[in-house]
Amino acid sequence: MPRIHKEFHKSDRVGWLRAAVLGANDGTISVASLVVGVAASGAGSQAVFVTGIAGLVAGAMSMAAGEYVSVQSQADTESADIARERDELRTQPERELEELTLIYMRRGLDRPLASEVAAELMANDALAAHARDELGITVTLSARPIQAALASATSFAVGAIVPTLTVLAAPRAWVAPATTVTALAALSIFGGAAARAGGASVPRGAGRVAFWGALAMAVSAAIGALFDVRV
Repeated sequence: MPRIHKEFHKSDRVGWLRAAVLGANDGTISVASLVVGVAASGAGSQAVFVTGIAGLVAGAMSMAAGEYVSVQSQADTESADIARERDELRTQPERELEELTLIYMRRGLDRPLASEVAAELMANDALAAHARDELGITVTLSARPIQAALASATSFAVGAIVPTLTVLAAPRAWVAPATTVTALAALSIFGGAAARAGGASVPRGAGRVAFWGALAMAVSAAIGALFDVRV
């Protein structure tokens, strides 16, 4: 009996990985920028800490809501397309068979083989065949709004904890630089881990996330120092 060759690909991680990476990076960058900006304005430690907590809670809820609405819209569109395809398969089976045949011909099969493949697949599961090859909808890449929302909210909170805890641990005079250092370290780790999970370059993934985080915190610090707002 031939041995079954199992392959593991990165594409099955796309849904949750995208939401998790976006959430963690956004949590660290957003809250660290808030903390650095408020600290640079001359605010007291308590005000800076409250800013971090407020940013964590508000950001996590916002990420969850935004991700859910966005992915649910995608899911609704997919459901509408599936429903339409189901109706067309019921009312126009010959046309749908020809449509699938033409798809396989465009992929390199000659008409007799393409027609045979289309007929076999439609006999087995016509809707699944059309969803996959005509609409590009698969189980792996289908929209999962609740999963995306939870991943975004949780990862945002995890990312935001880093600068928030730094405020508690660092002396008042060192809040801004300490937050910057710990945030950049966290961003590098998150970016590198995401790149590794997705099969991309770890240094490149870490570097680009750290760059944008540094830019955001630098701008926030400059604005805080410019206006010198005492909270």
